Amino acid sequence: MSDLDVRTETMSDLEGLTETMSDLDRLIGERVARTVPPITFVVPEGIHALPVDASAEERGSAAADFVRELYPGGDDTLWESAAPYYAQVTAAMATAGLAFSALGIFGLDGPGVAHCSLTAAFLKTDHRDPDVAAQGTLATLTSDPLNDARWLDLPCGPAVSCVTLRELALDLEPPQPAEEQPKLITGQIQVHIPFPTGPYMAVFTLDTASMEYWGEFCDMIMAILQTVSFSDPEPEPEPEKGGTAGEDGTAGDGGPHVRGASVVAPSGTVPCPAATPPSRQ
Repeated sequence: MSDLDVRTETMSDLEGLTETMSDLDRLIGERVARTVPPITFVVPEGIHALPVDASAEERGSAAADFVRELYPGGDDTLWESAAPYYAQVTAAMATAGLAFSALGIFGLDGPGVAHCSLTAAFLKTDHRDPDVAAQGTLATLTSDPLNDARWLDLPCGPAVSCVTLRELALDLEPPQPAEEQPKLITGQIQVHIPFPTGPYMAVFTLDTASMEYWGEFCDMIMAILQTVSFSDPEPEPEPEKGGTAGEDGTAGDGGPHVRGASVVAPSGTVPCPAATPPSRQ
């Protein structure tokens, strides 16, 4: 047998092993996903969920559907050019372990839009008591003086919110003195909710650079959190003939059950500091 034949057989064996490992990873991922207890929450209109639950084979067509929803006033040229980008973004979000990832686009009275991102991840923990888990999370987050971490009592149980603000300097051409560089302030609201039904932590994260609407985004995520439930979701009614399917979405086994609806936030329920990031001493 020649060296070429040996190398060919070796490469064939490696390719077969890679396929076997991919199948094994997929099986393990599906089994782990099924162990996550049920969780449901409601998102407002204007939140557009990426198809993170789509398989690799389905991702292209799912991204194509997503861009048509995101840009309803677009045309084939826009949709076809944007779909590959959002397919890559979806793959990155799914690989990062996010069970839910969405873009929030909200029209204004005048020109422009207010925008944000919203994600949900479910992390394995070893807690048995959600109250103890929340207390430990609060202690950890408050150890950083730049975090505004606070206790929340939600209808679904104890939770901890953490608000952080960041100031970023924008590099422009030609270069400008540091004191003259334009600054971009971004805000993040992250809420940790221990599952009362199993050793998992739900982590909701909202990021935005539309800081002129910071208060509205604080109210919006609080309204979403008020709808979080760890009970089994009720079956969704079948859409009427001629209606539009797909307004409600499910992320599959172990994923969140998400309903699209208008939610009105109670004012002042999430503690939001002024939109000026503190400096580290």
